[in-house]
Amino acid sequence: MSILSDDIPALILIDIQKGFEDISSWGTERNNPEAEENARILLNLWRSKDFPIFHIQHCSSEPESLLNESNHGNDFKDIVSPLVGETIVKKNVNSAFIGTNLRKLLDTENISKVVIVGLTTDHCVSTTARMAGNYGYETYVVSDATATFDKVGVDGQLFSAQLMHETALASIHEEFGLVVSTKEIAQQIN
Repeated sequence: MSILSDDIPALILIDIQKGFEDISSWGTERNNPEAEENARILLNLWRSKDFPIFHIQHCSSEPESLLNESNHGNDFKDIVSPLVGETIVKKNVNSAFIGTNLRKLLDTENISKVVIVGLTTDHCVSTTARMAGNYGYETYVVSDATATFDKVGVDGQLFSAQLMHETALASIHEEFGLVVSTKEIAQQIN
């Protein structure tokens, strides 16, 4: 891995919003409680280097959703709240590329590498990473700066949050991008 070999990577923070603090709305458990702290570490590093940052905000079209713009849950978590001048991209589907100008913004800045963190690993992080890889971006997903919730399968079987997280990352790794750690990324950037 040589993330700074050619050009500067963009940090894409996906859906790190207050609505995900209500675990019972998404499942019965969540994995990786340090995900937001690791995302903050990378965000601060990107800010210190003046590298490109894109905050993705899920704006559900469902009025009762915690992530609807009329609800407090739509707000970014304080730990990674955007600063004035940082780009916010609003979406209402799983991919940060669908129905948004994210691809145009990346291409306008000649960005070919993206580092993805956020929520949730098996939904919006995975979908965005897959599309980024398909669009030709060199894609990195930070395993310990992403998290998800447990899920019930079609046969009623409960799959743990950690299992959902690990299988989502396994599906991405070396197919759509590389799965890396906060430490690995930070060592490359510093």
